Amino acid sequence: MDIKFNQNEDANKLLLSELKKRLAQVSLGGGKARIEKLHAKGKMTARERIDYLLDAETDSIEIGALVGEGMYKEHGGCPSGGVVIKMGYVSGKQCLVVANDATVKAGAWFPITAKKNLRAQEIAMENRLPIIYLVDSAGVYLPMQDEIFPDKEHFGRIFRNNAKMSSMGITQISAVMGSCVAGGAYLPIMSDEALIVDKTGSIFLAGSYLVKAAIGESIDNETLGGATTHCEISGVTDYKAKDDAAALDTIKNIMDKIGDYTKAGYNRAAPEKPKENPQDIYGILPASRAEQYDMMEIIKRLVDNSKFEAYKDGYGQSILTGYARIDGWAVGIVANQRKVVKTKKGEMQFGGVIYSDSADKATRFIANCNQKKIPLVFLQDVTGFMVGSKSEHGGIIKDGAKMVNAVSNSVVPKFTIVIGNSYGAGNYAMCGKAYDPRFIVAWPSAELAVMSGNSAAKVLLQIETASLKKRGEKITEEKEKELFDKIKQRYDNQVSPYYAAARLWTDALIDPLDTRKWISMGISAANHAPIEKPFNLGVLQV
Repeated sequence: MDIKFNQNEDANKLLLSELKKRLAQVSLGGGKARIEKLHAKGKMTARERIDYLLDAETDSIEIGALVGEGMYKEHGGCPSGGVVIKMGYVSGKQCLVVANDATVKAGAWFPITAKKNLRAQEIAMENRLPIIYLVDSAGVYLPMQDEIFPDKEHFGRIFRNNAKMSSMGITQISAVMGSCVAGGAYLPIMSDEALIVDKTGSIFLAGSYLVKAAIGESIDNETLGGATTHCEISGVTDYKAKDDAAALDTIKNIMDKIGDYTKAGYNRAAPEKPKENPQDIYGILPASRAEQYDMMEIIKRLVDNSKFEAYKDGYGQSILTGYARIDGWAVGIVANQRKVVKTKKGEMQFGGVIYSDSADKATRFIANCNQKKIPLVFLQDVTGFMVGSKSEHGGIIKDGAKMVNAVSNSVVPKFTIVIGNSYGAGNYAMCGKAYDPRFIVAWPSAELAVMSGNSAAKVLLQIETASLKKRGEKITEEKEKELFDKIKQRYDNQVSPYYAAARLWTDALIDPLDTRKWISMGISAANHAPIEKPFNLGVLQV
């Protein structure tokens, strides 16, 4: 191992240590005191409920753990968006579990909570996966109701999706394990089956205080909408459980009886581990986003037996394309190359830039994978498309548009891993969030933005100094440096992978060594949903 490898390893492991620290913090939800208060009521926390429900010693992944980080500070924060979402297995069936975290504002819904819940439903609908809701929520967070209530992608979309999923035949099971009030009361009742925990669960459109104010009726919450009321009088719920564990056991029993699903038929062989040591990733990936490295060395540590069948290996070398297997699943990989390559045109330093020939190659490869029904994996470390007169005259816009077209119209499942840079139109062509990857996750080394912090700060500095000069201010070198540093610090904060994860621009920030698990579970989920339409590029400039 050389010194550079060790330096990279130290830098990347420090990034990973920071990630683990932040994940440990958000796992506490509203804090230890609120957890103890919940336990005193005989209730489990959201994560304890999910852990109890999921099959032991099976893989699971948490979606959006860092959602809400750094947001809503004036409201006391919203760790994990006040809701915990995991994909895992219940009674051997792959499914999604969505649990309100009652330690965060009594499980109240912030704007980002709605976005995260809608993402869970989107995943369930795309993959036709069963979804289980563990409900314990005080409803909409009223101080921000204008940002969560009336719009298309707000709170009401949840119940629209309940109805749509029901018509699609997707299993939905709800357990009311705490409060379930107002509009939120529709979610469990629009599910296939609903459970309620005695004495701690309650469902009503309006609580006792509001009922008294509205119609003058005096009634306690338990009589109004408790387990006995809804299981024996209203018939709203289907099962009454004595406590959290009993409710979760009932869900396990229901899931155990679900029939098999129609498979999409993606190819899978016996899984093999990479031949090259995946731990080497920490030393291969540079500490700086501007440095070069060979993406092929990363690929070898992600794919089964480190075997990669390159497609058009000597052509369009700023993008690597080829076939491999990940945990046994056949995949087509599209990856940005970052090393210096010698070609017949001379030595070329790619640095994650997409050239015309590379875009053309990627377009053809994506079409081939759709023809062969092979899921696609995009490994992003992209700074954008090549610029300048030579590229413009060569039709870079047309070739880039072809690649974007192919990504947009692809019908096989797509999975995006943001390894390093994810800038500008390169983010789009390499299947950014706007292009419907089944999952998009980032490593701690990732950066997502229109351009790098350094480049953006230079542009913004020019605008700022021009504005100041118009007002008659003199810009000294010291003033210019001060402005540059201030602008860059602000922009760098927005480029951070934590900023993206907090806003659900990515589904998770993960340890690079968990990449294989995310892709494997993603394809396994996608295998529940057969492809229903043919691949068609539409009008294409060739």
